[in-house]
Formats: sequence, structure tokens, C-alpha cells
Amino acid sequence: MNPWSIWTWPWAATMDMCQRGLESIAVGLEAASTDDHRPTAREQPEWTTPNHEIIDLAALRLRDFSVGKSRHRPVVVVAPFALHDAGIVDLAPGHSLVEALRANGCTRLFLAEWKSATLETRLHTIDTQLAALNVAIDDIGSPLDLIGLCQGGWLSLVCAARFPKKVRRLVLAGAPVDIKAELSLLSTPANPMTDVLIDELVRRGDGLVLGRYLDALWPRELDETSSVIESLQLGGPPATDAERRAAAIFARWRRRALDLPGPYYRQVFDWLYRENRLAAGTFPALGRRIDLRNLHCPLFLLAGARDVIAPPAQVFAAASLVAARKSDIETALAPCGHFALFMGKSTLSEEWPRIARWLQNSTPRIGDA
Repeated sequence: MNPWSIWTWPWAATMDMCQRGLESIAVGLEAASTDDHRPTAREQPEWTTPNHEIIDLAALRLRDFSVGKSRHRPVVVVAPFALHDAGIVDLAPGHSLVEALRANGCTRLFLAEWKSATLETRLHTIDTQLAALNVAIDDIGSPLDLIGLCQGGWLSLVCAARFPKKVRRLVLAGAPVDIKAELSLLSTPANPMTDVLIDELVRRGDGLVLGRYLDALWPRELDETSSVIESLQLGGPPATDAERRAAAIFARWRRRALDLPGPYYRQVFDWLYRENRLAAGTFPALGRRIDLRNLHCPLFLLAGARDVIAPPAQVFAAASLVAARKSDIETALAPCGHFALFMGKSTLSEEWPRIARWLQNSTPRIGDA
């Protein structure tokens, strides 16, 4: 079972698998400290590219990775708000999305880095995260371009639909949009024990879904070496100094677990995965219902052919749900799994330059006619 299945555990198996899963959950929770329910001690991401912090909100930090005083229209990368931190976008030389974008013309570049939840932010919801992203956009100045990765992808889509005048172009990479379009490890038949599991996770975290509990529950589909090879797209076990350094950074990134607010976690589970509200046009966002048929901005969709988290059909379904002209929608199918979409050496050198050019070809410099 893929580790990301913790997001939608009840859809991960038949009732027989459910029973075995619940037994594993009990063992996993007992393996985690039964006395220490405090938020996870945090280590900060290891940035490869120089950057500086612009704003620091309760939910996110906005980081500036721009090259000098670029006059290009701004591009904001929205990291996933899931178990792992925003280090996914700037992992190591040759495995950095930030590096690939800057090298291909996206020189005014920002990152929305979601912060691990705390006891003070344990009641945060999807609306809280969306409001924080909206503040970051306003601080930079709109209209701008958004690049949403995985869980940051559907949130970026919601943001673009909720504030259409603020988002000029939108890139979604490995982002689940229509959960019913294709089965994945996150969208198999529902299990009635799901709410019980989430209630227990939230109870043990005193309102938080603690990253160390999630990590303890994650079954491992690949051994560590295979995971590194697949995610970084290496030719084999790390052989050079650069590959060994990248593998070590990847291992540390995998160990850094974010805590998630209980209400946010439950809303993602219910609204996105269980009820498929985004595709149905019933997703609520800051007081309005999101109907993707009202979204007209150009769209670029990137999926991984072997992605079992957000399989291609779930990502590409966005093309038929939005109102953008067919000529304004681009797609790319990379021969990789999920993590390799964001840090794989081949994907970064073959797919992301095309995406950067798609953004830059029609991005006038500010002040130009």
C-alpha cells in the first residue's frame, strides 16, 4: 500500500483489508508515544537556492526566490499541505523545481510554504489556508501565475476559481481534481471505520493530526533505496557524491513530518476524496460555492503515468471541468510516479522547461505595452 493512503485510509481496501488495516493502526498508535501528545518538534527545510522570507503568517511563510529585480510577472509555487514540508520544491542541485523554473525564465519566483500546525492553529480549516494564500497573493500583487503541487494543486485551483481576477495562468502538477475519474490508492470503495480512525488521530493530537502518528501508520511500499531511485530518477543506487548528498537530503525530508489541523484534515478527506465536491461544483470556499465552469484562465496540467496518488485521469479531468478554451489548455504526461513529478531529475529537465516556457511566452514584462 502506498504511504500516502493515510489521507484516505477507508478507501484503501475491502472490508477484509480494512480489518487488517485497523489492526495495523492500533499497533502503529501504540508504537508512537502514548504519553507525549505534543506537536512534533520541527526541523526547517534545507533550501538549495538562496531566498528570503517576505511575510510570516500563522498558516504559511511566503518566500522570495527571485533572481535580482526581475520585471516579469510573478509566479507563485504552492507547496502541498500534507505530511511533508515545502522542501519538496528545492531539494538538491539537479532535483530542485525552483532551480528548473529560474533557469527557464521564471525569474520572479515565490513559494507559499505551509507551516506545521500548532496548538494555536489546530482549528484551522481549508478556508483558513485559502485566506492565507490570498493574503500572500495580495502582498505580491496580482494578477500572477500559480503553480500548485499535489495537495497545493487543488487548493490553487480553488483559489483561482474563488479569485479569478488574481490568477492569470494556472499550473497543476500531480493534483487530484476529479476523484471519480480514475481509481487510485486514495479512492477505492469507502470503509465505515474511517471517521473512527480520524477521531482517534485528532483525539491523540489534542486537535491536531500529528505527523509522527501518520508516519508511524504509513505502510512502506518500497524500501528506502528503491524509493530514492524512483523519486529522484537515478539510474540505480546513489553512486556519485552528488547523488549520495541528494539521497541523504531526501531521507531527511521524508523524516520531517508536518502536523495538520484536525478540521482541515477532515474537510480534505470528506470534501475532496469522499464527496468529490470539486468536480461536482459544490466545494465551499470563503462563503461561495466553487463552480469550475466559471474558471476561464489558461491551464497547464502535468501528471505522472505511474502516479498512484493522483493518477492521470484525476488530474486531466480538470480540462473538461473548466471554461477555458481548448487552445488555452496544455497537458503533459511524464513517465514517472508522484514524487518524481517535483524532484525527479528527468522530469525537471524534460517537462518543467516546457511549463516555464508556456508561462513566459505570454507573460509580458510589467510596464510593457
